[in-house]
Amino acid sequence: MSPAIAPAVRRRSHPFLALLPVLIVAAACSGGPGSPPSSTQASVSPATSRAATSSAAASAPSTEPVASPSGTITLYTSVTQNTVDAVVGGWKAAHPGVEVEVFRAPTGEVAARIAADLQSGGLKADVLWLTDPLSMAGYSDQGLLQAWAPPGAAAIDPAYRTDTSFGTRLLNMVMIRGSDVTPAPADWKDLLAPGVKGAVGIPDPGFAGSAFAALAYFSQADGYGTQFYQSLKDNGATQVKAPDDVTTGVAEGRFKVGMTLDNSARTAIKKGAPIALAWPSSGAITIYSPIAAVDASANRPTADSLVDFVLSAAGQAAIAGTGWEPVVGAGGPAPEGSQVSPDWTAAFGKQKELLDAYRAIFGG
Repeated sequence: MSPAIAPAVRRRSHPFLALLPVLIVAAACSGGPGSPPSSTQASVSPATSRAATSSAAASAPSTEPVASPSGTITLYTSVTQNTVDAVVGGWKAAHPGVEVEVFRAPTGEVAARIAADLQSGGLKADVLWLTDPLSMAGYSDQGLLQAWAPPGAAAIDPAYRTDTSFGTRLLNMVMIRGSDVTPAPADWKDLLAPGVKGAVGIPDPGFAGSAFAALAYFSQADGYGTQFYQSLKDNGATQVKAPDDVTTGVAEGRFKVGMTLDNSARTAIKKGAPIALAWPSSGAITIYSPIAAVDASANRPTADSLVDFVLSAAGQAAIAGTGWEPVVGAGGPAPEGSQVSPDWTAAFGKQKELLDAYRAIFGG
């Protein structure tokens, strides 16, 4: 069963055995789950700001105490290396003697590792920390994740948590342009303009979880659907692997505009790249990055401790310090406009359908 999640959310600006074949196919294509149904429309409702946590706490299930950690655990993650280092380092400093073996790779490669584990006796990870909720949903459906209520979960907006996984940070899919590209794109359909024909970069939803979540959003959104990707293809858009590859392509002048993550754009801008971030007027596509403890972990107290640390004030501060918008509390970059999300519940179970529809257009 897929846990219920709030329908598609518009946020205001603010200061798997059932899925195992899908994962294997996606990994073979380029490394991960992802893809869109044809034309389901996303409902949009007013957002709950991440500061408004009192109602979330009131509706949260009772929390469970986390036992003292010890020994070694294994973390599988698609989160950026600097963020993993900051968070794991903070947790280890608070608990001297614990060790974490980390397998970090793009979403597709993590999916392939999990699929290989399941084929050879069982999941070897104790904790999964992934980029998007669609990639996590299948593992919950397979009964691989622990259902519990870590103390830190009570402060998370219910739209960003389930009974097995908990949002840690928010990723915003935005547009990017070369500094000398005018006019600047104002909204997503400006990627279809004649002036950028043959010079648009997009990330592969079979490789990057954030791109897959964006695909899910467009597949549901009024006026977009799968046809939006066909229109991008018709306008000469080029598929690359990851959002960072789009950012690099725009910085090097291979693309005039593209689709990337705000963190990727901001990091490149700080390094002097000749690019500019363009926040879509209809809203950046906001994705929550979930963490979960594996139910069959041989060291559950330590796995649970790491999860709760990531959700704690210290963990959220570490996430913010590496350039991401935390799910709870202040810090990190402020959104530059409105934020929208897919109807996650409607997208659950449609990973293969989504990816097949995309592959029919861009191949791979």
